[in-house]
Amino acid sequence: MLPPDLTVEDLLPHRGRMLLIDEVIHIEEDIAIAGVQVNHRWPLAESDTVSPLMIIELVAQTSGIGNGLNLIKECGKGADKTGWIVGIKKARFYTDALPMGAMIVVESKNRFKFDDFIEIEGSAKIDDKVIGEVTLQVMKADSNVKIV
Repeated sequence: MLPPDLTVEDLLPHRGRMLLIDEVIHIEEDIAIAGVQVNHRWPLAESDTVSPLMIIELVAQTSGIGNGLNLIKECGKGADKTGWIVGIKKARFYTDALPMGAMIVVESKNRFKFDDFIEIEGSAKIDDKVIGEVTLQVMKADSNVKIV
């Protein structure tokens, strides 16, 4: 759970239909777990499904929750959370589509940190079934801002 004085919007720069995280289930220094419900407002939504490509963004936003909290702890609530460059090192999908209304649990873990670079591993599950696994490489574009 988030500290009572913070919201998901405090941790991520996303707004409107690009803010996908509905609930923070667990958060600590290098691990974050979020809950999301697939819905029609998401990008790549069709009539009753969403493309599994959205799993990449779900992992990225879940990671942003954990790393955003670390940044706030180090730099304060007004810390700039924009300016990240994200590369997809690996993505595997075990479903052809995300069913509308499905509840997804997304977990991200910082596997490696060096200066302004983080490698993140993440997974998404519906019930106990893994529907996708993603490895991201993330770098802060402004080298004057230290990743914490």
